[in-house]
Amino acid sequence: MNPENEETKAAERWVGFRKELNVLDCTIRDGGLMNSSRFDDETVRAVYDACADAGIDYMEIGYKNSDKIFSRDEYGAWRFCKDDDIKRIIGDNKRDVKISVMADAEKSDYKSDIVSKENSPIDMVRIATYIHQIPLAMDMIKDATDKGYETTVNIMAVSTVRESELDESLELLSKTDVGTIYLVDSFGSFYGEQIRAMMGKYKEKAGGKRIGFHAHNNLQMAFSNTIEAIIGGANLCDATFAGLGRGAGNCPMELLIGFLHNPKYRMRPVLECIERKIEPMRAKLGWGFDYPYMITGFLNRHPKSAIEFNESPNKGKIVSFYDDMTK
Repeated sequence: MNPENEETKAAERWVGFRKELNVLDCTIRDGGLMNSSRFDDETVRAVYDACADAGIDYMEIGYKNSDKIFSRDEYGAWRFCKDDDIKRIIGDNKRDVKISVMADAEKSDYKSDIVSKENSPIDMVRIATYIHQIPLAMDMIKDATDKGYETTVNIMAVSTVRESELDESLELLSKTDVGTIYLVDSFGSFYGEQIRAMMGKYKEKAGGKRIGFHAHNNLQMAFSNTIEAIIGGANLCDATFAGLGRGAGNCPMELLIGFLHNPKYRMRPVLECIERKIEPMRAKLGWGFDYPYMITGFLNRHPKSAIEFNESPNKGKIVSFYDDMTK
């Protein structure tokens, strides 16, 4: 009896197991919203190596944002993800984890800053778009596809979008060459039944495209909602080490790969990186469950007001924040 084969057979009976399901780590990209993308090379390299050692499929190393919009004096290298910076991290022998970057609609000089895939260490370009930016996002998809990249499109703040607009946008995107269409819980406001309904809509309207899912944790639902999305058919799911991400953070990678029961994913490298590099940042960056983030989640609001409150002299006066938000 081969123990490895027996382990695989046991895993295949698990509800979350699908060989075609991939995992994307966005610790440095989403976590960069908490420190203006100012991670040192040692930390970025530690996450990269941990992703490779853990069998994670993609690592999103940062943003492809324009330095005409974002000052290099204020933001670190991972807000711009120049190819030379990425090469400095991954070295000459690229490991078995694909590199992703995120390009925001209206914040990226994508035509000039994203070069042909054959000349870049990047494997995937993820286009982040609000609903009113869909025509621009479609041009960005074409540009990245023509240059040889895998692509996703991440429609932001769908919890605030009229159903007819979302239907139309999904139908338009289904006709593009994008590889994956993402359901994004930008404000961390969705519950499981809403994820089930939204996954049904995305599968119906997306024309057979792979569906991805990205969760925020304002209501402590990121992990459970990711499970709901997986059960609903999502085949590319985002997570971050220790949940590091904007505001309340994201679905924790350690919970996700533990749930998947896929022997290709290994827990120990993730935990080692969390212990050495991520948890020591928590006291300073302060991501995770927090009452102001909870309040914005319940109200289906962008967490920027909670972030500003937590950086103000009024931090800790949660009743005052609640009263201001509910006037």
